[in-house]
Parts: sequence; C-alpha cells; structure tokens
Amino acid sequence: MSHPVAQEIPPISVQSLTVKAQPFVLQTTLPGRIEPVRVAEVRARVAGIVLSRDFREGEMVKAGQILFHIDPASFRMALSRAQGDLARADAALSDAQAVLRRYKPLVDISAVSRQDFDNAQTTLKTAQATRQSAYADVQAAALNLDYATVRAPISGRIGRALVTEGALVGQNEATPLATIQQIDSVYADFQQPVTDARRLRASFEGAADTQSVGKNQIISLTADGSPETHEGRLLFSDITVSRDTGQFLMRGEFPNKKGALLPGMYVRIHLTQAVDPDAILIPQRAIHRNSEGTAQVFVIGADSTIEKREVTTGVMQDSRWQITRGLKEGDRVVTGGTVSVGLKVREANEASTARIEHKEPLNTARN
Repeated sequence: MSHPVAQEIPPISVQSLTVKAQPFVLQTTLPGRIEPVRVAEVRARVAGIVLSRDFREGEMVKAGQILFHIDPASFRMALSRAQGDLARADAALSDAQAVLRRYKPLVDISAVSRQDFDNAQTTLKTAQATRQSAYADVQAAALNLDYATVRAPISGRIGRALVTEGALVGQNEATPLATIQQIDSVYADFQQPVTDARRLRASFEGAADTQSVGKNQIISLTADGSPETHEGRLLFSDITVSRDTGQFLMRGEFPNKKGALLPGMYVRIHLTQAVDPDAILIPQRAIHRNSEGTAQVFVIGADSTIEKREVTTGVMQDSRWQITRGLKEGDRVVTGGTVSVGLKVREANEASTARIEHKEPLNTARN
C-alpha cells in the first residue's frame, strides 16, 4: 500500500517593512483665537459737546493723533480764572515777603513787637500755601483744556466711532469714543488639555535624546479658508489648569505686517510638542491587539518564519504609531497579508518606514 508523499507548504507572500530609526516630530493642531497685542479704549476725560471727529473709521492712526474735539470754551474760561487766582496769590505772597523783610531787623531792636513779627511769618506761610494751591488749579485747568482735544493713546487700527458730533460725553462717566487695536503683531491664544500634555510627556520619557519644546519655540497657524501659513513663537504656557475645562492656556505671537490676522479670528495652531531624533515608527495597520488590549506585531525572523511580539505604543500621528518598546532598528514587521505564528513567509516587497503606501490590510490567522 503506497502512502502519499507530504508536500512542503510554499512560503506565503506578505508585505513588510524594515524598521529604521528616524526623527519623529510630534505636532498637535489646536483651535485658537487671535487677540491684539495692545487694545486701548479712547474715552472722554472731560465733559462737553463733541464738535468734530477727525479720523476715518477703520484707518491706521498714530499715537498722539487728534481723534475728537470737545467744546473747549468752558475749559478756556476755567483756565483764565485759575490764572487770575494765581496772579492774586503771587501778589499776596510778594507783599507778605516784603513785610517780613522789613520786620526782621526791627524786631531785634524792639521797634516791632514779637507778636507782629510772628503774625508776619504766619501770613507769609499762608500766602505760600495759597500760591501753591492756585498753581495746582492752573495745572488742572490746563490739563482739562488739553483733554478737550482727544488724541490716540497708541498707534494701531481704529474702529468705528461710538459717538457722533453734537453728542454730550463725559457727563459723570468716561464715555467710550472708539477703540484702537495694535495688530502689527498679534497674539494667538489657545488651550491644551492637561491630560494630553501628560500623555505626550510620558510617551517620550523613554527616549534619552528627546528634545522638548518650550518658550520661544517656533509655532505656526493657519486661518480658516486660507492656505497661507503664518509662523510665530510661543510666548508662554500658563502655570495653572482651569478647574472648569481641565486645560491650560498657551499664547503665541505672530508678525502681522499685512494685517491678514484680525482680532477675534478663529485659527488652527500647529504646535511641535516634542522631537525624538531616533524614533521607531510603524504604520497603524501593522498593529493588532489581543483580548486584553495589548498591542502586538508580527515580525519576520531570521529563518523567514513569523513571530508574534508585544510592543508598547506611544503616540500616533499621520497613521503611524510610535513604538517605545518591543522593536529595534532592523526588525522586519509584517504590514499586509494573512499570517500566523510559525508560518514561513516570503516578502513581496520591502519598504522603509518613511515610504509606506501599502493598501492591503493585515489579516491574522489563529493557530
């Protein structure tokens, strides 16, 4: 009786890649909002009727530029009155000084009583105080007259006028007249969940050469509907976490010479959070998980047989997982095909982690 001759199963064709260490730049995209570097509310500092508006709404203004004129008539009269009071105080002071000069030599020879001499000294001190008060009144009146001409406190773009000619302003309050925003450079405020930041730090703890990021790092942003990318720098990360949102505030500064970034605009911030110069990266489809959720990959051994290996994943970006433990440079990882442990395989093609374009998903066969 003849027995059938056992035939050796030919190697199964699979797709694979050879692991190579490469720089891994972890970049996060976060929503943000544009804020001006400086904001100044132009307010009426004296009460009166607005006589004129001397700017065009929406234009660029310079610090010190005249924006409004408030009727100065009452302030001119107040200044003239204060100047008159100062002149009287100067005259009284001169008279008191002259009397004291005459009395000083006479009191020594008892030609003038000590009481008259003391009264002359008191009169001089009173005249000096009156003169000082009158001088302060002149300064205040002159300041109010100057406030009747409303000037820009900072350079920037001015918005719409909040009052019109003929309006009564400054009556019992500092009436807002307009708002100026300085947007030659702008801030972008954004928030990051503290849980994400903690997870990212933990993912990179295993890499001794990991480069962390911090103040003054280069960041970029894109505005909705615009392909243009703007580069800036990170100014700070807040030192406290919001109790309500579990996030902490971050702020970047961006040049804005063209004025394309406007206050209140929503943008997307692209933040590089870490750089691992020797990262191990494999495509997402090369990883599968067991019933306990442990990440595993199939590795092709030296004899072209399949081995199963547990790995520790870090973070995923652009459909690639960072592997922090379980793989090393030179390992060959199965990325496509039906495989099982111990199966002999033939690699259909081989690629580095930098060029992964296989479309066929990885299927696993259980023994």
